Formats: sequence, C-alpha cells, structure tokens
Amino acid sequence: MAAVSGQGPAGFTSSPKTRVELHISCAKLKNTDVLSKSDPIVVVYAKQAQNQWTEFARTEWIKNTLNPEFSRAVEMDYRFEEVQTLQFSVYDVDNLTPDLSDDDFLGCIQCSLGEVVSRGTYTKPLSASPGKEGDGKLGTITIRATEIGTEQSMLELWLSGSHLDKKDFLGKSDPFLEFFKQNSDGSFTLVHKTEVVMNTLNPTWKPFQINSQRLCGHDPECTIKVVCYDYDSDGTHDLIGQFTTNFGELTQAHQKHSKLQWDAINPQKQAKKRSYKNSGVIHLNQIKISRVFSFLDYMMGGCGINFTVGVDFTASNGDPKLPSSLHYIDPHKPNEYTLALMAVGQVCQDYDSDKLFPALGFGAKIGETVSHEFALNGNPQNPYCAGIQGVVQAYHQALQSVQLWGPTNVAPIINHVARFAEQAARDPKSQQYFVLLLLTDGVLSDMHETKLAVIRASRLPMSIIIVGVGAADFRAMNELDADDGKLRAGSEVAERDIVQFVPFRQFANASPETMASVVLAEVPQQLVEYMQNRGITPMNAKQ
Repeated sequence: MAAVSGQGPAGFTSSPKTRVELHISCAKLKNTDVLSKSDPIVVVYAKQAQNQWTEFARTEWIKNTLNPEFSRAVEMDYRFEEVQTLQFSVYDVDNLTPDLSDDDFLGCIQCSLGEVVSRGTYTKPLSASPGKEGDGKLGTITIRATEIGTEQSMLELWLSGSHLDKKDFLGKSDPFLEFFKQNSDGSFTLVHKTEVVMNTLNPTWKPFQINSQRLCGHDPECTIKVVCYDYDSDGTHDLIGQFTTNFGELTQAHQKHSKLQWDAINPQKQAKKRSYKNSGVIHLNQIKISRVFSFLDYMMGGCGINFTVGVDFTASNGDPKLPSSLHYIDPHKPNEYTLALMAVGQVCQDYDSDKLFPALGFGAKIGETVSHEFALNGNPQNPYCAGIQGVVQAYHQALQSVQLWGPTNVAPIINHVARFAEQAARDPKSQQYFVLLLLTDGVLSDMHETKLAVIRASRLPMSIIIVGVGAADFRAMNELDADDGKLRAGSEVAERDIVQFVPFRQFANASPETMASVVLAEVPQQLVEYMQNRGITPMNAKQ
C-alpha cells in the first residue's frame, strides 16, 4: 500500500478556514410534558446544494428544563467567501431512539453562520415553521460563536469534595460540578458537567478530559467558574457552592506536581452570616496537561496515509450487460460506482506520493470459487492500480472477467487491510494510517462478522469509508457508523468510531467536491484520536 509523507497535503491549501465553536442555550421553551418539563435537544442542520438539508450535529439531551444550557458545543469551519445557512431545531425528547419523528418539535430558526459570527452572541425567537420569523411565544435560542485557536492542550482533571453542605431531607447530597468559561462581555458559558455522585458529602468524581480551548480559550488569565450543585430529579438543582480559578493556576499545579483546593462559597449564605466560612471544599487531586496535536501536525511530520478500495461484485447489482444494472457501462454516462470512485478517489490520490492504489473486489465468482477479496487487476501479488483512473479501468476490466455472485461479505476485505495496519502498529516508530473505501449496493450479509472486524480495526491505525450505491434501504448500515455511541457486538466494544457511511444518492446532483468533503470529513479526527490514544506524537514535533 502506498504511503505518503504529508509534507503539505492537498485538500488543505485551497481557501483558508477558521474553526469556530458554537455554544447553544434556550430560554422559555414550550412545555410539552404533562407531569414534568420538556427534555430538550438541539439538532443543527446545514444547507447543501440543491437546497438539501443535512444533519450536522446534535447537542446533548437535557432532562426536565425549559431553559437549557448545553455543554456539548458544535464545531464547524467558517468560510468568509461562502453563505453557510444553518437551521437550529429544538425537540422535546420522549425516548432513547435517535429518530426524531416521534419527538415533539419545539421550534427552530434559520440563519447564516456569518450572522452568528459577526454578532458573537446571536439570540432569536423560535419559529414553528422553518424560514419564518418567531413571535417569542415558543421561547428563544442563543448561539455564541468563538474562534478556536491553533494552540491547544488537553487537561485531565481529577476532583473530589469534602464536608459539603447537606441538602437532602432524607439523605445527604447528590453533588455534581459544572464548569463555565468567562466570555469577553463578562458572561459565562457552560463547557463541562461531571457525573452526579449520589448520597454523599465527600464525593470523588471520575477523572475527565477537556480541551484548553473549550475550557478557557487557552488563555491563562481567563476566569473559570466551577459551581457545585445538589442534583434534583425535577431539574431544580440546589446550589452548594462555587469558586473560580484560571488556566494559569492549573498550569502551575501541573508543572509543580502539586494539589489545589478551593472553598465552595454559597453567596447567599455568605451574605447572611459573618461567621460563614464555606459550604465545603473542592480538591484538585491530580492534573495532567498535554499538548494537543492537529491532523496537519502529523501530516507535516511525515505521517503516511495508505488508501485501499473495495468494490461490490454481488449479483444484486444486476447483470452488467443490462442498462438497469448498477454496473452497466454506458460510454456516455458513468455509473454510480464510477462516479463514487472518481469523487472520493480524486481527493485520496492527492495524499499519495506514487498514486498507486490497491483495488479489491468482493462477492464475485472467479472460475468455480467465490471470492470476497480479489484483485481488480487480476494480479493478487500486485493489486496496485496507477491513480484513480487506473482503479476505474481495473474495475471495468473485472466486470468482463468475473461472474457477479454473492453474498455481500465485507469482513474479509476489512481484515485484509487490518493485517497491514496491525503490522504497522507493531513498530513504535511507524506513523502509518490506513483508510479503506468500500462501495456496496446493499445491506451486508455478514453484519455480525463485519461488526467484529470493525471493532478489531478500531484498535488499529485505520478508518473505513462506506458509500452505498443504488436505491437500497441502507438504514441498517448506520449501525456501523456509530455516531451515537461506540459500536458493539456481543461483549466486544469498539475503541473508536472509525466508520463513515453515506448513501451516494444524497450526492447524485452535487459536485464531486461536496461528496468527497463529506465522506472524508471524519478521517483527520480519527487519525488524531488514534495517535493520541497511543501517545504517539508527530515526528520532530516540539513538545
């Protein structure tokens, strides 16, 4: 597999982009629950070509409140030269499924990212219909935009409390912490929330990680406010106490390997009693700070990316000689497999120094044997094709020499690439990453085996892109693209989310750049996540 030492990868040199972070809150939402308050979530949609809307991100789901402040920020690229139209839709979640059709719609707004960025803090009344102005009856939504700088650190904090105030009549307290960063106008934005520790005045919270940009904009003097609450199931949490710190103080604790502690102050109690000291103490038991490296740090440090292509040759594609087949070769109009190969491949080949791609097929009968990992060029000892055009040519030639068969098994090709990734991972000095592009026309026959193969691959330097070709129902494929949680198969759990699935039909009328940008969008973060999990820093990087 061809490796590229990323000394300035193409795809990152077109138009300059600024990364922004959107923090979202709502006020005075409509209450749609009878015995409690609404359980809101915000879904962000981005407008694509041909006026198509695509879900971009979701906040977390907050129970029992009409005034939610979401801690899960939305990160996106801001491009000055483009109108980036967004829709923020608020729902009252009624169940644990990701499907929103059975949840109550609370209102929405449409705006451009430019509007939000130019104002810094953007507040607008929610509307019952997309594109229409709200009258305030459904409440408001506020979006605060901040620019994400390039210098970042990852903080790992381990905190505990002692002698906290007792807030529960029949028990002690159920404490949790909320972390806020101070904005330039003096207001505060929620950036993290710990878990609740039940029935104790001396809690120890689980260690957690947070990016310094999210916590404080990487500003050593930015005020960080920490508030300790007693959890109540009805959403009316009781204040125990609060304190402030900053990134500079935390950095010094890290450098000196020292512990810190702060008095948790309840302002109301402090105002009433002269003898008031605190409502307990919050302890910083341990802090670790490490530099966060970007995708470009690894590319420019010489990290190699290896691409492999896998194409579906099962009979469900239809007889290639018939115009109705997904594999039909029309001299005047490329089929969807060719279009998908060209759209993604033209970007992929820019990362490859020798532009040689291993191209494999699955689900075909070759002679009397059904194969699920055969070389498209007919040479199993050297399956490399010259450029993406070479892959397309090998694909066309394979259609003339193999018999479409079945079933649709992709686990063998995933395991094939995983063997190379595993070999590279054994070398501690190796910085090689593997990306597998799979093109298929339907639901997999070996879904359980594929899940296991993906789970094993999630522990390796590897990502998988799956493009669904044709009009099949691909909903089952979303199981592999575990955006709502880690992929599971029995007792096996994936270490990372490494699969990105998209149906080609969503991009049939879009430009190749649009499709390529979507299917490759998650690869940089997946690469960085693997390297960080393994403690691998870019070669020649300054610590």
